[in-house]
Amino acid sequence: MNRLCECVPDTDPTRISACFEAQKGRALQLRTSSAAQRIASLKRLQKALVAARPALYQAFVEDFGKPELEVELTEILPVLEEIAHAIRHLRQWMRPRRVGMTITSLGSAARIEYQPRGRCLIIGPWNYPVATVIAPLVSAIGAGNTVICKPSEYTPAVNAVLAQVLSAVFTADTVVLIEGGVATATALLALPFDHIFFTGSPAVGRIVMTAAARHLTSVTLELGGKSPAVVDESADLERAAELLLWGKLINAGQSCIAPDHVFVHRRVREAFVEACKVILVARHGAQTSDLARIIDHSHAERMAELIEDAQACGVPLLWGGQYDIDRCHVAPTLFGAPINAARIGHEEIFGPLLPIIEFDHLEEVVAQINAGPKPLALYIWSQSRRVARRLLAVTSSGGACINHCMQQYTQCKLPFGGVNHSGMGSSHGIHGFRAFSHERAVLTGGAFLPIRWLFAPYTPTRMKLARCISMLASRFG
Repeated sequence: MNRLCECVPDTDPTRISACFEAQKGRALQLRTSSAAQRIASLKRLQKALVAARPALYQAFVEDFGKPELEVELTEILPVLEEIAHAIRHLRQWMRPRRVGMTITSLGSAARIEYQPRGRCLIIGPWNYPVATVIAPLVSAIGAGNTVICKPSEYTPAVNAVLAQVLSAVFTADTVVLIEGGVATATALLALPFDHIFFTGSPAVGRIVMTAAARHLTSVTLELGGKSPAVVDESADLERAAELLLWGKLINAGQSCIAPDHVFVHRRVREAFVEACKVILVARHGAQTSDLARIIDHSHAERMAELIEDAQACGVPLLWGGQYDIDRCHVAPTLFGAPINAARIGHEEIFGPLLPIIEFDHLEEVVAQINAGPKPLALYIWSQSRRVARRLLAVTSSGGACINHCMQQYTQCKLPFGGVNHSGMGSSHGIHGFRAFSHERAVLTGGAFLPIRWLFAPYTPTRMKLARCISMLASRFG
């Protein structure tokens, strides 16, 4: 294989531009690539990823102590499922989609064709460095694009494995991994990509969108925010506590869709807290081996500051609160309310701290949710369909779960994405394929074209005919 630059580990803009230019010709070639060719690439990626499984387990331990089961469940499984789903459905997705005639298009045939966008950039975060880079890569390859992948500099061991996987599957004029920090990202964002797929914080998302605007580059932004959970008085409390704590503590809470805080009806609040404590003792207790580390010392310090600030503001500590910055360890921690004056009430927590907030009336919860930016996820726990429908109707979020937690991400037939502050655009399955495709409108005129009756000269008769067509179009579309 012709490998122009398998991995670029520096911030040299000249080398980065060379990698970008090397993909120009290949991007044009891929416009006519067949489903069979794209599927073959995805199968090679699938095989390479499976072969790299032991190396990925070890790399995650080195980078932030992530348990093997969590690596399998949150990094490898979603990507393998994404690949299998794309392989199974790609021919159907690529097929031009015919659309019906309208009054004004009588005599014509119309269809939508899916074209590759071209040269794409995928920027991934450190918290899920495989899933957030390889899953969108699957969509980009399925749609027929070239890709430059920029993973986070916080996960060097995982990045090394990803570089080996990608270089074993793709030539560098098709897919290349470029490592580095802010300077590397800045150099990449200065280039006129055809599409940018970014996963990260809303603050950096604004920077990405600003950079993309200079070249009128389309973007998909998967961001985050303070995703709330609501537990009403009819909820199955044990199940709610079981799944909400699983979602909160997997990856040590470092998940963009983790429940940030939970509203619990006053009548069941005490019982819910007790259910949480029972689960925490059973799952973790004095053990910390099944809890990932915080990614680095600066993030661990931020968690410690949130804990100290909450206690200084008089927020009740219900459980946990221990931390060891040197070991990047923060214990599962439950807080009570009020939290309005504390930083945990305003900042995205992104760690194993869970505030539990009492409420009396559902409208109080709705008002608080709608007062803030639209979150990436909303979690509803209720046995009442009316309550669930009401909450879905009067709030806005990227996605939602009813009596479940975080699994909206792993359902690859559902679109995954945020709204406004929590992101724009969607990924996964056909939604990811479309994100990396341009939907081109194609109309073919037939022998019979009624529009010719309306050509100049514009006589009174033709004006009457135009009005008649307008009237028919307004009634029948």
